[in-house]
Amino acid sequence: MVNRTMNITVKDYDENWIELFKIEAREIKDIFKDELVDIHHIGSTAVPHLKAKSIIDIMPIVKDIAAVDNFNDEMMERGYEALGEFGVKGRRYFRKGGENRTHQVHIFQYDNNFEIERHLAVRDYLRSHKEDAIEYGRLKEQLALQFPKNIEGYSNGKHDFVQNLQRKALEWKRRE
Repeated sequence: MVNRTMNITVKDYDENWIELFKIEAREIKDIFKDELVDIHHIGSTAVPHLKAKSIIDIMPIVKDIAAVDNFNDEMMERGYEALGEFGVKGRRYFRKGGENRTHQVHIFQYDNNFEIERHLAVRDYLRSHKEDAIEYGRLKEQLALQFPKNIEGYSNGKHDFVQNLQRKALEWKRRE
């Protein structure tokens, strides 16, 4: 049974999030070695000045998504839960920290262009469109107060905003 309880606290942007990403990225590179093609800091902690939960989202890109399952034990030794696709076809998802989550790892195969593009497009769009980042931060802050221990309520509350943001980000990225 997957635990859906989580302490949800949204805070002001923290420059330490960049260093926390770099530390964890080194660990992931050490685990996956030659299977790893690239690794990206994604999500809200990758966007300067965006309010966020203090959870570092990491997107490793690998040669073969099926091979990732061979690394589950090493990821678990470093404190991660291995959750398989966890609702996203073609992904391997790991999380660390339980109810006080610290990291989420979303692994995709190098040719999963849609998933890779959408994550990077949203990150880059928010970095370039401060007004949307501010609006998104306010929404997350409001939802964290409304759903302090209910990740489903929090996620559902931002669903429509995120869908619209993703659409705008992909259109913007494709025009560049």
